[in-house]
Amino acid sequence: MTRISLAEVNSLEAKQFEWVFRNVIEHHEAAARRVQNERPFQTVPDLCAAFHKYLDDIPVEEKLLILKLHPDLAGRLAAQGELTVESSREQQSAGLDNLTKEQKAIIDTSNGRYKTKFGFPFIICARENKVQAIIEGLQKRYINTKEEEIEIGINEVKKICRLRILDIVKS
Repeated sequence: MTRISLAEVNSLEAKQFEWVFRNVIEHHEAAARRVQNERPFQTVPDLCAAFHKYLDDIPVEEKLLILKLHPDLAGRLAAQGELTVESSREQQSAGLDNLTKEQKAIIDTSNGRYKTKFGFPFIICARENKVQAIIEGLQKRYINTKEEEIEIGINEVKKICRLRILDIVKS
C-alpha cells in the first residue's frame, strides 16, 4: 500500500477517510467516522491521538465490543486464512504463523481459558512481541480483574491502532 501524506489525509472526502482508516481499530469503522470530523490534523501523532481519544471516551460497553472484534491469536481465523490483512501481517511478525505443536497447544488452551474468564479475546500488540512474550502475557494477565483487562486491552488496541496508522500515513 502506498502511504499518503498528512495533507492528503486532511483533504480526503468523508467516505474516503472512513475507507482508508476503517480498520485501524479492528473491524470498527465507527471510529473512522467519528475521527474524520476532527480534521485537520497538524501532525501524525495528532491523528493517532484522535483515535486514542475516541477509545478513551466511549462507554465501557463499546470498549467491550471493540475487544470482542479482535481475533484470537493463532486461532481458528488464522488457521483458515480469514484474518484481516492487517491482523495476518501482525501475527506473522510475532511468529504466530510458525508455532511448534507445544506452543500452539499452550496458546489455544490459554486463549480459551482467558476468553471464558473475561468474555473477549486476549489482546496484545503482536508487532511489539514475539511468541514467548505472548505466551507469558496470556498466563500473567489471567490473574487480573475484568476491569483491569478491559483497560489493558484498550491500551493494546491503541498500540495496534498507532502502528496501523503509521502504515498508512507518511510521518
